[in-house]
Amino acid sequence: MSYRLKNNFRLFTLNSNRELAAEMAELLGCELGKCSVNHFSDGEIQINIEESVRGCEVFIVQSTSHPSNERLMELLIMIDALKRASAQVINVVIPYYSYARQDRKARAREPITAKLIANLLETAGANRVITMDFHAAQTQGFFDIPVEHLTGIPVLYDYFEKKSLEDLVVVAPHNGGVGRARKLASLLNAPIALIDRRRPEHDQSDIMNIIGNIDGKNAIIVDDLMDTANTISTGANALLERGAKAVYACCTHPVFSGEAASKIDSSAIKELVVTNTIVIPEEKRSKKITILSVAPLLVEAIDRVHNEKAVSPLFE
Repeated sequence: MSYRLKNNFRLFTLNSNRELAAEMAELLGCELGKCSVNHFSDGEIQINIEESVRGCEVFIVQSTSHPSNERLMELLIMIDALKRASAQVINVVIPYYSYARQDRKARAREPITAKLIANLLETAGANRVITMDFHAAQTQGFFDIPVEHLTGIPVLYDYFEKKSLEDLVVVAPHNGGVGRARKLASLLNAPIALIDRRRPEHDQSDIMNIIGNIDGKNAIIVDDLMDTANTISTGANALLERGAKAVYACCTHPVFSGEAASKIDSSAIKELVVTNTIVIPEEKRSKKITILSVAPLLVEAIDRVHNEKAVSPLFE
C-alpha cells in the first residue's frame, strides 16, 4: 500500500526502538529524519537535529521502555528541540507509554505518574500523542491535547485467527482484564473465563479460582503487558491443572523484567504472542515467544492523522 505524504512530513526516531521506526519508514516510503543522540561527559543527553524542520509536521517514534527515565528524557528534549526549531506540529508516537500503572491514588501520599508524564509531554511542546494500550484507558483523560489510543487486539486476533485453533476460550488473568478479554473473545467468536485471584491473609499464598468453562479447551490468556511474568505463568499453570487442553498467552507490551523469560520457559504456556512495541533483548527471549509487528497499525494511524482522515476505524 502506498501512502501520500506532504512535503512538510518528517519522521524521526530516537534510541528506544529504531528497528520498529525503520520498518515504519519503509512502509510509509520515506526516510527517517537525521538527528543524533549523544551524552555530555556528565551523562546529560545531547540531541542535534541535523536537518530543517521549520514549518514541518513531525512524527517522533519513541517507546519509553527500559531504561524508562533515559528514554523519557530523550523524548522530552527532542520535543523541546523541535519546538525551538519552529516545527509546525509535533506528533509523538509512543508505542509503549511507561509510568501508566500509577493512574490513581490507591494509598495515601501516592503520586499519579501517568498524569505527570502527560503534563511533561504537553509542557515540552507535544501537539498530539499516538500510543497503544494504556494500562488504563482513562489515562487519555489526563491529556489536554488529542490522543489516538490504539490497541494491539486486532494484531493479536489476526494471528490467532490464522492458527485456526478449535475449542477456544479467552481468559482474563485478573479482574481488570475482563474488558480486554471480551474484545478478543468477540473477534474470535469464543467464550471468556476469568482467573479470580485472592489472598485471604497478608502472609498466605494466593488462592486462584477459575470462573468459566475451560475444561478440554485451548485457553488464550490476554493482557496489556507482561512485566515479571508471575501473573501469566501461575495463571497458565492453574488453567492446565484444572483441565485446559493447552494454554496460549498474548500481550501488547513485553516489558519482561527480572527472570520473566525463565518463568515463561518453565510455565505451562505453549506459546506467548507479543508485539514489538518494546525491543526484547536476546537474553530475555524464549523459544516460546512469537513477536508480531505493530508497524502497519501505527503507519495507518500516522497516515490518517497526516492527511486529516478519521482515525476512529482503527479503534473498531
